[in-house]
Amino acid sequence: MNRSVPGIADGDSLQGDVALGPGCRIGAGARLLAEGGRIRLGENVIVMPNAVLRATPGHDLTIADHCLIGPLAHVVGARIEEQVFVATGAAVFHGSILERGSEVRIHGVVHVNSRLPAGAVVPIDWVAVGDPAKILPPGDHDAIWAAQEPLNFPETVYGVPRGTPDAMVEITRRMSARLGAAD
Repeated sequence: MNRSVPGIADGDSLQGDVALGPGCRIGAGARLLAEGGRIRLGENVIVMPNAVLRATPGHDLTIADHCLIGPLAHVVGARIEEQVFVATGAAVFHGSILERGSEVRIHGVVHVNSRLPAGAVVPIDWVAVGDPAKILPPGDHDAIWAAQEPLNFPETVYGVPRGTPDAMVEITRRMSARLGAAD
């Protein structure tokens, strides 16, 4: 527990290279996990209960001033500019950029290496993919995949190119070694 840190609710977890700006508030059950990368939160960043914020090797997480990260949101290795709202259950992935004043609404997704322009909105359950992001409805799998495939999630996140034989063997071995080194 982090009872001695102002703005951190009991039971929260800050691990690794994490820096909080003035006025940051971290809700109960939230986790900030710098797993080989750095996490930097600006002024008055609000992280609601049970959100997970992560940084990994090669993918620091930076959240600028006056942003709100909703309950159960998952944000990893992204750059979030000022005055951004990430709602309940949203997911923001490695290498993505959310520009000033953008919003990712409930269960919205911003995929790897995607850029959400200033003031843009990802509607409830929709997916933003590409640079600049195309914002697509969840039922349009073919269009989402067409935009998502060249972003190469497995290589961006795990360093293993798409189509590598036994890719999950390599991915899980690398993850186990990296996470074991943090113990």
